[in-house]
Amino acid sequence: MNPNSFESIRGDEWKTKPTDRFVLKWIKLNLSARITPRLIGVEWLRPWMITLCSATVGVIAGAIFALGWTGTAGILAAFAQVLDGVDGQFSRISGLQTKGGAFLDSVLDRYVDVSLIVGMIIYLLRLPAHYRAPLLLATGFFALCGSSLISYTTARAESLGLSLGKPTLASKGTRTSVIVLCAWAGAFFPAAPLLALSYLAVHPNIVVIRRLLLVHGK
Repeated sequence: MNPNSFESIRGDEWKTKPTDRFVLKWIKLNLSARITPRLIGVEWLRPWMITLCSATVGVIAGAIFALGWTGTAGILAAFAQVLDGVDGQFSRISGLQTKGGAFLDSVLDRYVDVSLIVGMIIYLLRLPAHYRAPLLLATGFFALCGSSLISYTTARAESLGLSLGKPTLASKGTRTSVIVLCAWAGAFFPAAPLLALSYLAVHPNIVVIRRLLLVHGK
């Protein structure tokens, strides 16, 4: 692995994937791509190590969210998202791309999603505001389902050869960015994460329902 590996990849092909949409693409082009080239010369480094580091930081962010430190949780979640772009870039440049690595990345992403959402739910339940716990838990349930089903329906459709149209805007990049922004806002407006939880309960599920209707009868 060395910087000369860049020469075998034209333009910005190493930075993003065709399925990356606006938010995730911006993160990879402007943030992840600033870190990746600095890691290429590290001979012992492997993509799975970066993937594991990213997931660990993301899970810790969820735990810190639950403790009420929203600003810190937002910073860690943002860093985890940036690292999540670095592992793919690193593997493409170094020629170490594997199906197993892509599978590991997808699985660990779900752990991060769940950790952040559960962290938000616990945080909101602990607020002194009089939120109805059953309603909050129901919102959290749909947020968890929608976030997980976005990735599942994408993978399942690909395995069945079904077309779902353009990549959705409810991708992990968008979902995590909403959580991060609301976490930071939570330092000034404690109820701000409720907006993120509500978004996750609505938009991803609308996309899933649309996908079900799109492939119905095919």
